[in-house]
Amino acid sequence: MNRIVKFLTLSFLVVGLVLSCACVSQEPTKPVTTPSTPAPSEKITVKVFHAGSLTGPFEKLKARYEAKYPNTEVLLEPAGSVDCIKKVTELGKPADVLASADYLLIPQYMVPEDADWYITFAKNQLTIAYTNNSKYASEINADNWYKILARDGVRWAFSDPNADPAGYRTPMVIQLAEKCYNDDSIFETLIGDHSSITASESGGVWTIDATNPAPDGTKLTIRPKSVELVQMVQAGGIDYAWEYISVSVQNDLEYVVLPEAIDLSSVDYADDYATVQIKALAGTGTTTYVGTPIIFGVTVPKIAEHPEYGLHFIEMLIGPEGQAILTADGQPPIVPAGGFGAVPTELSGLVEMKS
Repeated sequence: MNRIVKFLTLSFLVVGLVLSCACVSQEPTKPVTTPSTPAPSEKITVKVFHAGSLTGPFEKLKARYEAKYPNTEVLLEPAGSVDCIKKVTELGKPADVLASADYLLIPQYMVPEDADWYITFAKNQLTIAYTNNSKYASEINADNWYKILARDGVRWAFSDPNADPAGYRTPMVIQLAEKCYNDDSIFETLIGDHSSITASESGGVWTIDATNPAPDGTKLTIRPKSVELVQMVQAGGIDYAWEYISVSVQNDLEYVVLPEAIDLSSVDYADDYATVQIKALAGTGTTTYVGTPIIFGVTVPKIAEHPEYGLHFIEMLIGPEGQAILTADGQPPIVPAGGFGAVPTELSGLVEMKS
């Protein structure tokens, strides 16, 4: 994609996404004054468990944070959002901040035992990332991508539906594509009949078992995190990967911008998104995920060792500094951030409470 065209396309997308969300304001957030927290006498580590797709902006935020709060070190631990949450809820690992690529996972798995509040802070959309060396790179577009992925010799990938929201969102997009392109064979062709995973359909709901995926080099590759696929695309190990637009932008990848009706970006299509479901099979159980607009969430877990410094990190994330970082990295912030539950008063000036 021509770089100038890509820049203009992204600019219009960011504007469109911001205007499409009822909870997003174009007005900058006013800084909030929080009670001062004394600098620690000894260096402390602020642990942040976060979705891998947030690595870019969080590394920038980490640098700003450590400069503002002397004697602190931010330890970023990226993983699939489901795995991030399981570290807290199942393994009992303390985190001062938990940031998920799907905010709904926080009330689903953490409230009320492990968290009693959470905040929505950013939007995103799914794209198909590639390089100029990918097979059929000069041909692929928003009208024919599903035909390109189905061609012999084309290698493509998405992340594990059991570990990463991008993993269960990708099959949702492919389901929605059947209606959008008036072709009810798209899902079966791309995913339903494939040696790397086991997929079955019942009543319009697909169950995907990716617990024993095929090795790399096969037509369809599954990896725990979507960001792991970036290097594979760049190195030529695969031709295409399903990535959030922010990840595509941050890694200077080419990408296919999909129609809003299927890319999970717009609240205007929330009812349409909700018509698709994916069941992710893990062991003997399944977890059902329903299509929703892509919205990121964050909280301070109850098990946090330094909750006050976790709050400071979130304050920076949802304030002007964090908003600027997210925007530059291709991820429109929600302004003001949406608050759910017992959001601490320290953040009240940056949050609009939701029911």
